Order: sequence, then C-alpha cells, then structure tokens
Amino acid sequence: MTKTRTLLIAGLLAGASGFAIFSAQAASAPADFIIAGGKVYTGADQAPTTADVVIVGDKIAYVGPDAASRYTAKTTIKAAGKIVSPGFIDGHAHADEILHSPDAKIRVNDPWLYQGVTTLLTGVDGGGTPDIADLAAEYGKAGIGSNVVPYVGFGNIRQRILKNDAREPTAAELQQEKALVVKGMCQGAVGLSTGLFYAPQFYAKTEEVIELAKEAAKRGGNYDTHQRDESSYTVGLMNSVAEVIRIGREAQIPVHFTHIKALGVDVHGKSAEVIAAINAARAQGINVTANQYPWPASGTGIQPALIPRWAEDGGRAALLKRFDDPVQLEKIRTEMRDNLRRRGGPESLLLIASNQEWTGLTLGQIAAKWKIEPIDAGIRIIKAGQNGGSVASFNMSEQDIVAFMKQPWVVTSSDGGGNHPRTVASYSRKYEKYVKMDKVISEAEFIRSSTGRAADIYRLENRGYLRPGYFADVTVFDPNTYKQKADYVKSNVLSEGVEAVFINGKAALLDSKSTGTLAGAVVLHRPPAGTCS
Repeated sequence: MTKTRTLLIAGLLAGASGFAIFSAQAASAPADFIIAGGKVYTGADQAPTTADVVIVGDKIAYVGPDAASRYTAKTTIKAAGKIVSPGFIDGHAHADEILHSPDAKIRVNDPWLYQGVTTLLTGVDGGGTPDIADLAAEYGKAGIGSNVVPYVGFGNIRQRILKNDAREPTAAELQQEKALVVKGMCQGAVGLSTGLFYAPQFYAKTEEVIELAKEAAKRGGNYDTHQRDESSYTVGLMNSVAEVIRIGREAQIPVHFTHIKALGVDVHGKSAEVIAAINAARAQGINVTANQYPWPASGTGIQPALIPRWAEDGGRAALLKRFDDPVQLEKIRTEMRDNLRRRGGPESLLLIASNQEWTGLTLGQIAAKWKIEPIDAGIRIIKAGQNGGSVASFNMSEQDIVAFMKQPWVVTSSDGGGNHPRTVASYSRKYEKYVKMDKVISEAEFIRSSTGRAADIYRLENRGYLRPGYFADVTVFDPNTYKQKADYVKSNVLSEGVEAVFINGKAALLDSKSTGTLAGAVVLHRPPAGTCS
C-alpha cells in the first residue's frame, strides 16, 4: 500500500477535518523557503516567467507555478513585483581584506551582498596563491559570507621564483613556475590569472606566459588576464589584445579579458577594433570572452598609473633609490608626464585613499596646495607609502563602455576593493544606469551577463542558474528601488533595493537586511581525471 493511500485512509477514519490535514501532508513535501510569485529569470537566455522558487537544504528543489500545492515551507517570501534571479557572479573581485578579516561581521561581505552578489572570482590580476588547499581550509574554518572561486596567480608565482627582477627565468626556474601552476590547479584553482600590466609580471615575455598557461589548460582551466597594455603605455592596446589571443591559440586555453576597456585619450574609440579582433578570433575557434565594470573611472595606484615599469625593476627599494639619482629621476619624471597625459591630466586622477591629507582631492589640486608639479606630487605620495596612493582614474569614454557592454561574450564584474564605489555599487549601477535610464541593454541581458553566462565562462558546476538540483544562490530585488548610493567621494555607501539573498540555501539577507550568516563556500574546480598525480 502506498504512503499516500495509507494517509488518506487514516484521514477518513479520523473524520472530515482529519482528512483535510492528512491529504495536505500527502501532497506536500517539506521545504525551507518558497519565494512566491516573482518575476523569475533562470539565468538562461530566455524570457522571464511569473513563478515560485523552492529551496530545500542548499539546493533549488523546484521552479514553477503553485509551489504551495507541492511544498510546505518554513518561510514563504512574497515576491510579487520583484525580480528573482540567480545570485550575481563577480568575475573580478579584490575582496581578500574582507574575507581574511578576523571580524566575522566584516567577512559577511556586505559590500557585495547588498548588490545581490553571491559568488566572487578571486586571486585576480595574477595575485592568487598556488596554495589553494590552505586558502580553502582557512575560509572553511573561519567562515565567509560569499562563495569564492580562486585563481592561481602568475604574479604570486613569479615573485616566489624571480622576486621583482626584470629578467627571463632559467630553464630550471621555468619548471618551478610550472610546478606551482600545477599545484594550484590540482588543488582546485579555476585557472591562471595574470596582471601583465604590473611589475614584476610585465617583465615576462609572452612565451613564458604561454608555457604556464599550457599547464592550466591541461587541467581544464581558463586564462584570465589584466592584459599587458589597455592603452598606449608600452606595446599598445591592439598589440596587447593580439598577445592575449596568441596565448589562447598556442596554449589551447579559453582566454578571458578582465575589466575590458580602452584606457586613456590615445585609444578612446578603439573599442570597435578590439571587438572586431575578438570576434575574428572567436570565428577561428578560439574561446575569447571578457568581463567589464560599468564605470568611467578605473581604480589603481599612483605608482602603476604613472611610474614606468623599468623603474620598478627590483621592487620598491630599488625605485626609491632611483628617485635619489638625479639622472634617473629626471628620466622617470619625463615618462611620468606622458603617462599622466595619456590618463587625461592631473584633474583626471582623484585620490581616494582613506585618511590622508590628499583624500578626496585630484592630483592637480594637491599639487597646487603643495605648490609643486603634479608628477612631483605623485612622487611624494609614492614615497609616503603605497597604501596612500589609491586613485580613481577617469580615463574611459562612454562610447567604449557601451560598445563593450553590448557584446554577447561580456559579463559583469566589479574590480571591487578599496575605496572605489565599484566595490559597493557595480551591479546596482549597471541596472539603474544602463538598463533603466540609458536603455543600453535589456533587463534580461543584465541578468544573463551577471549569472548564467558568467557561470558558463568560469565553468561553475551547478551554479548560476535557477534549476532543480543547482545550489540555491538566489537574489530577490525590487526593480523600482535597486540603485547605487555610493559615488566617488562617498564611496562606501551600500546599494539599495535588494530584498533577499540566499547563498547555498541559507538566508544571507532578508527584508533588505543582512542576517550575519556566513553562508559562503570555496568553490573548487575539478581537473579532468588523470591530469593530477
């Protein structure tokens, strides 16, 4: 006799009221949450529907109509008039300071949570450790508020082997570098990240990078890069794009341009050429994609923005020594002037480090205050310590931002970290400005580029979509109130309009307030069988 039939007979014996109770139990399964009646985007390239989303444990159990007739939930969230989507995936996040904090309240990661972001790609710009197992153990023990997908970083590896030296590795050193890539990949890194714009990674030739990328490729990883030149600093934007494509072709690895842009007055309007080059590579079968943040100002430091790379050979101590040499100093100053020009001049660099004399001023303004040339003000700030040199660099054209955003191979990112407002408002800004106000992309494209497409690019298993059996990373936001509150001066004000966020089935935010739950997990990549000994 089936369980349902047994319950129905018991109900009949108990009387009319008993029949109603037992038949309801027979027809329903227990659930933790029902998100009812929202405008549901599943993360796929399809139109939204009005539906319910059911969460059981850490998974999505059901997406469809009339969930209440199928499930009995501990908590039901009424989502009529709200958008329900997979949690947003940030392909480029500098959240280490938050995630490593000894304070659990900070590790909840409110800056991303209040945007609806549930998953962060970390170790970017070449900064990721090859010791992925140690990282995962630390996060697992302490608890983190967001899911973390780690990269193994070329910069970390090269510094371990070659320190800050501008030279090629010996054959033995190259083998050491490759071994560290293998270690990171076999411990669960999603791929190899580089920041070839930055010293000491800049000193590597393309061939060195290809050899390391091949090791990531063998283990199912991707190649994520802050490319060598987004502007006209060294090889130029288009040659830099060609280098990334070459790495993809020769290493046979998917390549991903991180925070794609055309930086500086020399390359404004070049987005069309970049897009054409990428589309041509994709037509040849090379897997090329990109992420982008929706801001006209990048975030960097005075030093990488203005100092020529040759002057950084040997690290900070060597740079400071060169400042003391009148001949080398004048050569540095000459090149700094051109670097400042290509970024738009001294008024284009807003100094955003906290608690400094220059906080909230442009480089031009602090130079005027000190009665010195802007580049000398930059040198003075660098000498004072690297932590004080953070800038918002207004160097992009709106035409290029829009052109990149419209591409079907571009996903959303923040490049968040520090005092740039992109840390707390990249997703809310993209929705408010580029969907609602400027109508550059549709609401559906906003969701797709922030969820399922990103999960596909980063090869995240069972994430990025609202599908039964997938991890319950879910965001609920009000399309009428979802917006950025931060700006370049008040850069840490949290976004508004997200009403609920679930991470691995746990409520991380309810009624527009953080619950303080450390629901995140380290999401590790699984290399193909036989590729790791």
